[in-house]
Parts: sequence; structure tokens; C-alpha cells
Amino acid sequence: MCGIVGYIGNKNSVPILIEGLKRLEYRGYDSAGIGVINGKIGSFVKSKGKVSVLEEKSAADGIEAKIGIGHTRWATHGEPNEINAHPHFNEEKSLFLIHNGIIENYNVLKTGLKKLGYKFLSETDSEVLVHLIDSYMKKDHGLFQAVRLSLNQVEGTYGIAVISTKEPNKIIVAKKGSPLVIGIGDDENFIASDVNALIAHTSQVVYMEDDEIAEINADSFRAKSIHDKDIEKEIHDVEMNLDEITKGGYPHFMLKEIMEQPEAVRNSLRGRLLLDEGIARLGGLQGFADRLANSKRIIITACGTSWHAALVGEYMLEQFAGIPVEVEYASEFRYRNPIINKDDALLFISQSGETADTLAALKEAKRRGALVLGICNAVGSSIARESHAGVYTHAGPEIGVASTKAFTTQLSVLALITLLIARKKHVSIVDGKEIIKEMQQIPEKIEKILQMNDEIEKIAENFVDSTNFLYLGRGYNFPVALEGALKLKEISYIHAEGYPAAEMKHGPIALIDENMPVVFIAPTDSVYDKVISNIEEVKARKGIIIGIASENDNKIDSLVDYSIKIPDTIRMLMPILTVIPLQLLAYHVAVKKGLNVDQPRNLAKSVTVE
Repeated sequence: MCGIVGYIGNKNSVPILIEGLKRLEYRGYDSAGIGVINGKIGSFVKSKGKVSVLEEKSAADGIEAKIGIGHTRWATHGEPNEINAHPHFNEEKSLFLIHNGIIENYNVLKTGLKKLGYKFLSETDSEVLVHLIDSYMKKDHGLFQAVRLSLNQVEGTYGIAVISTKEPNKIIVAKKGSPLVIGIGDDENFIASDVNALIAHTSQVVYMEDDEIAEINADSFRAKSIHDKDIEKEIHDVEMNLDEITKGGYPHFMLKEIMEQPEAVRNSLRGRLLLDEGIARLGGLQGFADRLANSKRIIITACGTSWHAALVGEYMLEQFAGIPVEVEYASEFRYRNPIINKDDALLFISQSGETADTLAALKEAKRRGALVLGICNAVGSSIARESHAGVYTHAGPEIGVASTKAFTTQLSVLALITLLIARKKHVSIVDGKEIIKEMQQIPEKIEKILQMNDEIEKIAENFVDSTNFLYLGRGYNFPVALEGALKLKEISYIHAEGYPAAEMKHGPIALIDENMPVVFIAPTDSVYDKVISNIEEVKARKGIIIGIASENDNKIDSLVDYSIKIPDTIRMLMPILTVIPLQLLAYHVAVKKGLNVDQPRNLAKSVTVE
């Protein structure tokens, strides 16, 4: 969601802030702003809409400064407009603040501040915080101490950056539940809510932890807990380059990331398959693999696309590992007082590693003594740091809001974990080798499907004006139906629903007519004949059928209006292949509707607030 950037050094901060905000556009936002300090003079520019509008206004105002902070806002409290945009400021305009997160007790704080004479311009919870800090500065506290004391009164989540004309050589930052990272340069330092905003300038970063506050100068920084304890922070090297977060000649990040999936899956599997032993090697689970294998129950928790991957993981683990698996929405799991035992293992899946609900659920499970494992893509993310152990997907940066390679690499990692546990239990070395051989072929099979891009684009032309879609699958491919429907509605704004194919007769069949496109995921597997029967039922009611089928299947051609043939593999790996045509179909429909597929309306890449 919201994005934070900041700069302090010897350069003009404004173009650096604008560039950083552009790098964060993919996270989703509705307004933007920057605040800068030049000597004892503070200035700000805010705008509703895109960063490009902010850039034009900043250029027109001609502001320059060597210290500044910038923000992209995704509305939580108050509608999207310039007044509610960040930075917020005190009455004298000597103090500027940007904030990601939610101040839950803002009404109580606001009432107290009004009694002190403070007036509020915006509808946001964030403005409360800038006035609270100002109230402490009026009591002769320095900026660092004023921020720290204020945060001790706050209930909720925050990633903040604060600057003041009274102390114009520093930025104060603090974190609780919202990501924040410090970038280390030569006689200049940076801040951001996402490493992507920094990598054009530095490869060295410091990850802020919850309840930490830091003072950043041009040539140094110091950190404490908000309870006033000194903290030594470690500097990390970022293994990412600028090319990875550019489009590389593709018209959209989403298409680039769809096309990157063969390599992304290779990277997920690389060095982790031991063919001679028929087992997976996962260094991130070292010391915990036996405990995982001996768990009485595995609970997988996630949101959105990651939740769909978790559903596939449930099928994998129950079939091959023989362990009962439950899949939970993190947003529900954290609030319903779940029963968690110490012999349970919990897997938390998140592309960003910063998903607020998933992170909160992880902390609760950890508090209750369960084994807590993370599956995420972002190195150094909160989930990666909070977990007992875990596995990185190594998908590389994913900029498009609609997840594609995150999903297929999450499935790859879940397959690796399944193989590891299964071999520790009852699956033979022979069967383990067969699974590995199939896994090794998956990247090439994805490449073969991607070669059908033009064919899928032509199919998409027929559905630009559709208003509804139905996606149906069975077994391992039921979660793929959910994911296919999600992709279409996310970026094309066409209403779409995914169902188990057999459930069609329990309601959705009432919707079938000559205007209803129905996507069937029907590879040749153990439930193929059942799916064919479902196709017959739709055909009898004149539904428009798109079939995702095995390349050697000739039977289905006479039953469907459009068929997309894909290579075969074993059942547990089939979702990695069947989802690819659905990603391309959604992409091309949205593009042909003239929509912004990388930044769909109302959506954020990483949901870091509730």
C-alpha cells in the first residue's frame, strides 16, 4: 500500500524523492506528496492522483533542498485529496510527517490535542501524530525524543518519517507493523518502505524492526527502541539491480513477469533437488525439517493469491506426507482465537513478506509455541525475520500488482517442502526420483505454454465485452480456478468466480446461457471424465466454453469453443502449468479493454494495513 521515501545528503532531494515514489507506484496509491527543508524554511507539495502530477507541481514551484521526505497514500481515513495527502504538518509548518499504517486510538489522542488548542485540517489519523510530536517539542524536547515519547502513546501500526526546521540536519524514522528500511550511502542516506526505491542509489540497507526509532544524518545514523534502549543495527547487502525492476522492453510489468516464470521456477528449484537421493534439500529448514515432518497438523495461512497457493499445498501435503492440513485466511485466523497446539506447524505464505494480516497471525502462532515457518520472496522482510525458519521463493522482484510468478514459485516451494517431508516419512526413493524428474521439466513446459501467447491473445479478443466469467476445476485444479478468476477480476474488472466443477450444479449452473463464458481446467488426470461430464452440462445450456486441456487430448475439442493445449505432468505439479494460460487470458482481455494492468484501481501490491 502506501509508500515512503526520504533523503538527506548533499544533493537536491526533490528529484530523488520523485524517482523513489515512482519506484513505489506499483504498491497502489491515490495521492502523493513531498516535504523538504532548506535551512530554516520548510516547503511541501501535494497532489491527488499520479506521481507525475506531483512532479509537475514540484517543478513549477521550483523547490530545492538537501533533506526531504515523500509519500504515496492509499486512503484509509479520509477520501483521496490534497488535504488528506501526506506530509502532514504543524500550524507553524516547521514539522513535517509521513505515515504508513493506522493509529487506532487517534480519536482519543485527537480529543486531548484539541483541548490543548490544536486544529486539524485533514480527516486522517496521521495528522494526530504530527501534532502530538509538536506538543512534546513545545515542552523543550528535541525531535528524536519528541517522536519517541509520542509513539509510546500510540496504539496501532506505523512506519513514519519526520523532519523539522528546528533540527534541519536529521530525519527521524520509526517502525511498528509497517515496513521501513534505511539505505546507506557515501555522505548521504536514504529511507524507504521498500528496497525497490533505494537500489538506484545504494546496495547497503538496514532493516528497521518493530518498536525501533532511528535518527538519520547525512553521514551516520543511530537507533534505539521506543523504550529508550540503545540498539546496534546490522548493515545488509541487497542482491538486486535496477534492471530487475524495469520493464525490459515489455509493455507491462505483468507480461514481463508472466514471461519470467520459467526462470523464476528454475531459481526456486535450483540447488534444492537431490536426484540421487530422491529428496529436496532446503537449507532454510535446517534443524526444523524433522519437527515439521512429525507435526500432527499443518496450518497454512495466507491472503489472496498466496491463499490459493496454500490450497494447492494442502492437496500436496495430504496426498504425499499424510499430515492433516488446514488452510486459513490470515485476516480471519488472527481474530477468531484459533486452537493452536505446540505440535502443530504453521506455514505463512506472502510474496512481500509484509502482509499485515499474515504477519499478525504469525506472531500470534509464535506466541502460542507452535513451529512457525515462512514462505516469501522478499529477502529481509518481516515474515522472513519473524519466522523460526523458512524458504525463499527466489522469484525476483514482482512489480505488477496482480501476482503471477509469485504464485508459480510458491507452488514450486510447496512441492519441495512436500517432497522433503514425504521422503522423511513413507515415500520411497524411487517415487522421490520420479517426482524430481517431473519437477526438473516444469520450466521447459512453462516455456512451451508461453509460446502460445499469440493464440491466447486471439481468444481473448472474443471476451473484451463480457461482464461475467465462470472458472471450474477439480482436485488440484480447483484452486487454479479460483486464481484464474481472481486474475481476471483484478485487472479487467470483469466479475468472475471460481468453483469446484461439481459444485456448478449447486447454484452457478443457473447463470449459464449463451452469454456466459466458462473456463474449464481439464487436464487428463484421475477426474478428467468427471470434468468432461460437467463440460457437457454447460454445452447443453449453450455456455461459451474455454478448455485448458492436455496436449494429447483430442476428445475435448468437439466439446469446447476454444481449447488451449498444455504439456502434461504429475497431478501435484499440474497447477504450475494450468495457471499460465489463465494469466495470459486475463492479461490480454484487460489490455484490449484499455486498462492499466500493472496498477488496477483500488488495489495495492502489498497490503500492509488492515
